[in-house]
Amino acid sequence: MSPETSLAIEAVTMRFGGVVAVSGLDLHVPRGGISALIGPNGAGKSTVFNCINGIYKPTRGRVLFDGKDVTGLKPHKIARHGIARTFQNLALFKNMTVLENLLLGRNQFLTAGVVRGGVFLGRAKGEEIANRLAVENIIDFLEIEAVRKSIVGSLPFGVQRRVELGRALAAKPKLLLLDEPVSGMNSEETEDMVRFILDINEDLGVTILMVEHDMGVVMDISDQVAVINFGEKIAQGPPDQIAADPEVIKAYLGEAGA
Repeated sequence: MSPETSLAIEAVTMRFGGVVAVSGLDLHVPRGGISALIGPNGAGKSTVFNCINGIYKPTRGRVLFDGKDVTGLKPHKIARHGIARTFQNLALFKNMTVLENLLLGRNQFLTAGVVRGGVFLGRAKGEEIANRLAVENIIDFLEIEAVRKSIVGSLPFGVQRRVELGRALAAKPKLLLLDEPVSGMNSEETEDMVRFILDINEDLGVTILMVEHDMGVVMDISDQVAVINFGEKIAQGPPDQIAADPEVIKAYLGEAGA
């Protein structure tokens, strides 16, 4: 695995009974850039994400992150290695505040234990102060100060998307997986989210791999794009190359005259 590679998926296959969702997939994500994984509905994109962050253990193949084999590790252990994600369908605690949701993203940094945490002394107090400072910095970064104490379920959808992004950032990832980050957003919300994605990559130095159906967003901000169809990779390269690839056009539009 090259030092310039953050994530390497090697010959990964994922079967569900007789259904092959991903088949022999090879995918390398360059360190420090923005990569996109695209394909028609049902192509296996979210399954790939689930194999990366430990929700699924691949039937075959392996997942390497920073040169380490993380195949089949539990999601919380994957997170400790430095991989965080957002979800296609919001996975927030809707009855909790923005601040509380973001603090949950810091869970892996709590090491003081139940007893010390209960008396709130020493290391427990220090961890609480550090975690709250980290979360407040994220709130400032994502420009959600005005809603920091609001119940998440009462907020507009676009703001909830931003909160979920913040919770992923709270885990201090080296690699951020974004599953359809602008899905369901209007044009203004989309522009804001794109700006934050670029800032996360450029200012925070986080490598990004995103699944996204908005081809305008994909082609505008991605350094490279990989395309899968029926669980198999059919192309990978710079956005302009992918946009002109006949196999990609066929996968999205079907045969001419069909």
